[in-house]
Amino acid sequence: MERSRDLTMSGNLQSTTTLTITEKNGSTRTRKVSMQAKTTGGTEKRMIKFLDPPDVRGTAMLIIDNEKIQDDMWIYLPALKKTRRIVSTEKGKSFMSSEFSNADMTSAASSDFKIGHLPESGKNETWLIESIPVSEDKADEYGYSRKITCLDKKDLKVKKIEFFNFDGELFKTIDIVSTQPIAGKEGYIMTEMFVKNHINGRSSRIKFDELNTASVIPESAFTVEAMER
Repeated sequence: MERSRDLTMSGNLQSTTTLTITEKNGSTRTRKVSMQAKTTGGTEKRMIKFLDPPDVRGTAMLIIDNEKIQDDMWIYLPALKKTRRIVSTEKGKSFMSSEFSNADMTSAASSDFKIGHLPESGKNETWLIESIPVSEDKADEYGYSRKITCLDKKDLKVKKIEFFNFDGELFKTIDIVSTQPIAGKEGYIMTEMFVKNHINGRSSRIKFDELNTASVIPESAFTVEAMER
């Protein structure tokens, strides 16, 4: 799982992304997002800024995705002209009203979970890895009782993640629809992800429309001050 995480560390990245939220009745809402990312060592920093529609324009999130310790997340709300830290109890909450959670925007620390192969892991060229939160507090923090990550056996790419609620029911599935190799290094970028909530019938899709991995992004782009510009 740690090796699989390393493969998604993108180095420098700039992109324009579309977030589409689909209700149970089929109606949709679309949000345009700009994203910058920078990997240093085992830490990835991401700045996400909402461009459209007007009611969310200027909203920004700063994510410090740490390899071994708790991730750090902040959100800037332009209507309030206020930046606040996203606390651990909000990790399982919705990311900008979508079916993705705040925790889905980061790579969870492996120390937060008991991790092991399922009995059928390795069949059909797929590793099936079960991750169970180490405590009830961690389960409440992430919003699920366990998850199953499906990894391609050959290259360790994530293919699908299944999430189970506290009644043991499968309630959410994230499918990795498409990926793109990272130029000049080993690894890949998830360029399209689709999440389906099996309980409420809602779904969401994140798709990268423009992607640049050649630009040099300064550390100053990943500060609380930069969120408010």
